[in-house]
Amino acid sequence: MASQASHISVGALSAIFDGTKPQFNEPIVQCVQVKPLPPQTNNQERYRVVFSDVSNYVQTMLAIQANHFVTDGLLRKGCFVKLKQFQANSVKGKKILIILDLEVLKDLGEAEKIGEPKPLENKLEEDEKPQSTTISSNGFYGAKPQNAPSQVNSRPQQMRPVQGPATATIYPIEALSPYANKWTIKARCTSKSPVKHWHGRSGDGTLFSVNLLDDSGEIRATGFNDQCTALYDLFQEGGVYYISSPCRVQIAKKQFTNLNNDYELTFERETLVEKAEDQNDVPQVRFNFTTIGDLQSVEKDTTIDVIGVLKDVGDTTQIVSKTTKKPYDKRELTLVDNTGFSVRLTIWGTTAMNFGATLESVVAFKGVKVSDFGGKSLSLLSSGSVTVDPDIEEAHRLKGWYDAQGRDESFASHAPSTGAMSGMKRDRFKTIAQVREEQLGMSEEPAYFSLRATVVYIKQDNLCYPACLSEDCNKKVTELDPGQWRCERCDKTHPRAEYRYIMLINVSDHTGQLYLNCFDDVGRLMMDTSADQLMEMQQNDDKLVGDIIQNANCRTWTFGCRARIDHYGDQQRIRYQVSFARPVNYSEEASRLADMIDSYNLS
Repeated sequence: MASQASHISVGALSAIFDGTKPQFNEPIVQCVQVKPLPPQTNNQERYRVVFSDVSNYVQTMLAIQANHFVTDGLLRKGCFVKLKQFQANSVKGKKILIILDLEVLKDLGEAEKIGEPKPLENKLEEDEKPQSTTISSNGFYGAKPQNAPSQVNSRPQQMRPVQGPATATIYPIEALSPYANKWTIKARCTSKSPVKHWHGRSGDGTLFSVNLLDDSGEIRATGFNDQCTALYDLFQEGGVYYISSPCRVQIAKKQFTNLNNDYELTFERETLVEKAEDQNDVPQVRFNFTTIGDLQSVEKDTTIDVIGVLKDVGDTTQIVSKTTKKPYDKRELTLVDNTGFSVRLTIWGTTAMNFGATLESVVAFKGVKVSDFGGKSLSLLSSGSVTVDPDIEEAHRLKGWYDAQGRDESFASHAPSTGAMSGMKRDRFKTIAQVREEQLGMSEEPAYFSLRATVVYIKQDNLCYPACLSEDCNKKVTELDPGQWRCERCDKTHPRAEYRYIMLINVSDHTGQLYLNCFDDVGRLMMDTSADQLMEMQQNDDKLVGDIIQNANCRTWTFGCRARIDHYGDQQRIRYQVSFARPVNYSEEASRLADMIDSYNLS
């Protein structure tokens, strides 16, 4: 232990928050706790980690791109870590680090907590409050250069450039919150909306919005009226900018944004915006792809990113809105990927008119809305973007798969009718024994298969959960008092909750048994009632609920399933999720068995 302790950068954590002390380059600390945070927006897992430098300990939050250190089992209690990229912050008077990148020092092994570290003082002394101190992070978010370009104030009456401070703390977007102050971000404008005119009770006005991106995440920013006039021409798609507070940070209005961030920005009169000289140290675009096969388990109206091979391009057509009576141009595309599924995606307006990608191109879409009309389909939002043949790993992998085998494959759609099952490749129909023997779901990519099985057990604990009443939310809510259900995502309190199924069932065929996870749409079908109605019955008649569950047992279904590796603590397990369930079509089943018999060469 003595040799391990000798590697720790004693005093490094205190120095990070005190610019007057000598700074450590990539300090080495010990991990003394790893704990998942409550579920975040879009079910994105987040982790809180406590690090010690023997003298002190401090709570940190892992940036999303560093989650893999936990999920891969590398970052564990007792291990030793080199902090490579990080951002110091103060939230409600508490010191916290955002960890952007780290290295687990495997050669040092693991140990019990070394020493008796004390917590850093929660309350910042006046001379410690973040002013213009540059926080060391190995140059990742360093000081603004001395010759940084002049700044533009958003007030129209002060449009002339104003020389900004020589040094400023560059915050990662992910660290922004309503509690942060005196911050500057450096971000790329990935999307800029046209100027829009609004009408309300207080009068009329104009607004525009931009999507901003850095290495840590994305955020939407909006300018109204004077700020719209002052800043609209300054922002150009693809440009990189310094944006400095004062600038309001508030809860994001999810109906207006396709970004995975709980917060959004509103430009204020004193907000400073400047174009950065160095345009190359910020990424061009950030995708969070959902595979086409996974769309079956995605809730209606969710906003996602998707990538696929362009299989078909329809002609441009025009529709007239029933509400506004305005004509809109549209074009329908068909995408496929290596999950064996296809999906219809609609693009609109000038994007539809100018779309020129050739068939069999790989196309990435950022900001598409999921619809359940006619099965799962997608629609590109006005704030979304299209990238043809992007130079990213996912695109290269899809292109290689399509050229090698995908061109000759047949693809299943997400259509709801039982006839859609006939479009699925027959080799996807598995017995439970085959699912286990072929270790479906053990590879990096999820595996998809169909299963004909009988329900033999329904777990009654945690059969459903109380969900938010807000449209398109469905997140779990907490009962504060009778008649007060709180949704942290929407920042709202509702008079009641809507219960939704989240069922664990055990199914059996002639070869074995398998546990499957089911969501609300499948639960409604199998239980023949909604979870809301079931919970209401439970208040009045437990026997009736027991009868409903009993009636759902011993029924045979055709299940569409997805298998993928799930990490639980230090262990890996395969999670089988039901995408859809349908009553057995005996005519189709007889035809499938007859074809199987014909496939044997008995001669």
